[in-house]
Amino acid sequence: MADFLFEVTEDPPGNPNIRWKLHVDGASNQTFGGAGIILESPTGVVYEQSIKFDFPVSNNQAEYEALLSGLQLAKEVRATRVEVCSDSHIVTSQVNGEYQASDSLLQKYLEQVNRLSKEFDEVTVQHVPREKNTRANLLSKMASTKPGTDNRSLIQGLMKEPVVTLHLVRSSP
Repeated sequence: MADFLFEVTEDPPGNPNIRWKLHVDGASNQTFGGAGIILESPTGVVYEQSIKFDFPVSNNQAEYEALLSGLQLAKEVRATRVEVCSDSHIVTSQVNGEYQASDSLLQKYLEQVNRLSKEFDEVTVQHVPREKNTRANLLSKMASTKPGTDNRSLIQGLMKEPVVTLHLVRSSP
């Protein structure tokens, strides 16, 4: 699908500074977690994806998983400049260096986002109100609350394990 999207969404000639727009949202509940990703090319072609997590996640982890999956998709379609919109104030503030990630797992997620962002010419991350992120929010809620077989018109994915994990090492006192 990424190859097809790349073929039909070449950047318009004469303006290499045009950005792809990426809306991401993560959701979690007691049973499931999920991500909603919307990637829009400079020419207006929109790619929507709903990803169900087959592992337990906190809400902040789900937000980071959505961000990493969206950036990975943008990389696959060879986007060079990406404007990310997320309604997670914590994640956007951590990525922009306004907040520190004190949780060790979120630190690893932040490191992964920073590492992946270096593969683009430009990545900007901005916090948007939930009302401006409703479609991505809906996609993440669909993934986190329903089995992924009912909607055949929507591209749905399943992640078996998180992008980032912590390995605990026992140390002597």
